Amino acid sequence: MGESATVVITGASSGIGRATARLYADDGARLVLAGRDAGTLEAVAAECRDRGARVVAVPTDVSSEADVDRLAETAVEHFGGIDVWVGNASLYSFGTFEQTPSEVFDRLVEVNLLGQVYGARAALRVFRRQGRGVLVSVASVYSRITSPLVSPYVTSKFGLLGFLEVLRMELRDAPDIHVCAVLPATIDTPIHQHAANYTGRPVRPLPPVADPVRVARAIVRVSRRPRRLTQVGRVQSLFVYARALAPAVYEPVVARVYVALALKGGSMPEASGNVFRADREATGVTGGWRVLPWLRRGPGRRGR
Repeated sequence: MGESATVVITGASSGIGRATARLYADDGARLVLAGRDAGTLEAVAAECRDRGARVVAVPTDVSSEADVDRLAETAVEHFGGIDVWVGNASLYSFGTFEQTPSEVFDRLVEVNLLGQVYGARAALRVFRRQGRGVLVSVASVYSRITSPLVSPYVTSKFGLLGFLEVLRMELRDAPDIHVCAVLPATIDTPIHQHAANYTGRPVRPLPPVADPVRVARAIVRVSRRPRRLTQVGRVQSLFVYARALAPAVYEPVVARVYVALALKGGSMPEASGNVFRADREATGVTGGWRVLPWLRRGPGRRGR
């Protein structure tokens, strides 16, 4: 992949997506950026243009296949094709399965899993015509481990990794089309401020919290030298092996540790975060958790 590659990035408005857009912009890529809020997305686009990139911003809800198809078509219309498709859009929620409203559970699966499926379908149509392309899907360490209070997220990410593995097998007839999965652990992004919260208490991310630029670098790296799976965050990735080797021990220990570390003291009203509408307040690359991780107010500040 050369420096003038055309790169589509979903979930580009904040966090990992925004960090990835910056890195590609610095390399002179042609960017097609997608996110739900047009104003926030245009701010990211302007930032990338200032770094020398050619950029098109396309407001997109990845749970709509029509929106995703339009995103791909826009990339082809403006730049003639797509070299890399980065599927990054994701939603998060806290609460037990029984606490989590069914519409919130369904929405996370629609965005985190079906949004990636729609992106893969749209990208592959272009890749097949070109005879080449790289699909990079941002999954999660939660594609391989579990913990309480995040059942819709875990469900969507487990499903995503399985989908990518099947897709890779089915593309053996196309050696120049690559499918890459990037699995971040806990990353310092605004996703925790954006998250829905039905626990009744303030929530914080599990330590250690990694820099989102590490994930962005991994995305850029695998788009140039494709790898089937890349994990980011070594400490939490160790839980993958613990779960595989001793599941009977893993489950009760992680259940206790997660609740102890994730739930803060005090109370918090139920809130749907950015699940149903974009949050314009927390759109930076980081969420500030690495600065004062134990003092930050938990997610779920407002109602729907």
